[in-house]
Amino acid sequence: MWKDFFYFSKSERRAVLFLLTLLFVFICMWVLFPVKEEETLEQDQEGIEEIKNFLAGVHEMEERQSLQYSYDKPKKRKVVLAAFDPNSADSIDFLQRGLPPFIAHTILQYRRAGGKFRTADDFSRVYGLSSEEFKILKPYIRIAEVFRRKQDTLHAVKKMRKDTLAVYKYPEGTLVDLNEADTTELKKIPGIGSGIARMIVAYRNRLGGFYDTAQLKEVDYVNEDMLKWFKLENASIHRINANKAGLDKLRSHPYMNFYKAKVIMEYRRKKGKLKSLSQLSLYEEFTEKDLERLSYYLTFD
Repeated sequence: MWKDFFYFSKSERRAVLFLLTLLFVFICMWVLFPVKEEETLEQDQEGIEEIKNFLAGVHEMEERQSLQYSYDKPKKRKVVLAAFDPNSADSIDFLQRGLPPFIAHTILQYRRAGGKFRTADDFSRVYGLSSEEFKILKPYIRIAEVFRRKQDTLHAVKKMRKDTLAVYKYPEGTLVDLNEADTTELKKIPGIGSGIARMIVAYRNRLGGFYDTAQLKEVDYVNEDMLKWFKLENASIHRINANKAGLDKLRSHPYMNFYKAKVIMEYRRKKGKLKSLSQLSLYEEFTEKDLERLSYYLTFD
């Protein structure tokens, strides 16, 4: 009876045989061709490794950037206020005194060029050094004797030269022609030295000559007491031709400026030659005082 259960018809046997064959083929393929699965696993493993390497690279880059930023931040130096000689101190000494690197570099450049600090006050003239910084450092500045001794010697030499070259001064009541005197004669007047004498001559040349001794007060450092030493015997004045002079020539005169010179140039261009200063009185650039003073220095030939 059990044979009835295992009895198959011819078509059923063929179907069973086909299924068994198909199962056998699948088993063989699974056994013989497992490479694809391994390759997939290997590819997945390689992808994971690449991701890990990428993340490790990003992390390393972030660490480098953080280190770079930490290096870029200026380190705060500890200020040590102690005695120092600016003629011999090195850059480290200057930095320890709280000076910026560029000031330390400036001082060293100055010394290499032969510069010396003769007194503590000389140090205040260092480029970039503020008055507040100098006040803090001044009590700690020590100048070596060798530099101070040279300064004293130089001062003595200068004083000796000054005494030797002392200029003779005119006695009270002497009068000097303001338009004729040169710097040597001007320096003989009490109260007038080389500087003021040069300024007087330079201003006289710009004017074209003085027509009144009171004009001398227009020179810097000349006071009322100095006027008593001057006279005007030769009042010859160099005049400017207002119809021929150019813009630069006109405006270079002390009683003119760019705007006044421009008015004259425009008048000549539009209306022709000037015949007198009264033709300029209608322009606001010229006051009555301007016209009065310029009457001595302008000609209309």
